[in-house]
Amino acid sequence: MTSKVVYQGNLRTAATHLQSGTVIETDAPTDNQGKGERFSPTDLVATALASCMFTLMGIAARTHHIDLTDMECSVEKIMENNPRRIGEIKVAIHFPMKQTFSEKEKKILEQAALTCPVFLSLSAEVKKSVSFHWL
Repeated sequence: MTSKVVYQGNLRTAATHLQSGTVIETDAPTDNQGKGERFSPTDLVATALASCMFTLMGIAARTHHIDLTDMECSVEKIMENNPRRIGEIKVAIHFPMKQTFSEKEKKILEQAALTCPVFLSLSAEVKKSVSFHWL
């Protein structure tokens, strides 16, 4: 098993990662009867995409001796209705200003990001808009 999720009431859950014991709480968003005091489940999906992309880029960077320290991204989740679902996830990746990247390095990192398991697992109906900002 990967995790155990407990419903705590008031549209809040607590998910425990069984290997590490780490706990993540979720709330329903304010536009869906929730408090919005924690990530919503759909926020976690969008955030998981960015985290997965960074992980694969980190693996590629380690292999090719590329420094990605201080790389950041912003994540925007856009919901749709009827049925309520994630319609689009926008990920804007910003590379550290102190670092310059060759065209080969850029291609390696972009390819790694776009082949992460979360990216490939999301439905084709979920638009995935990814931008790379090489400062």
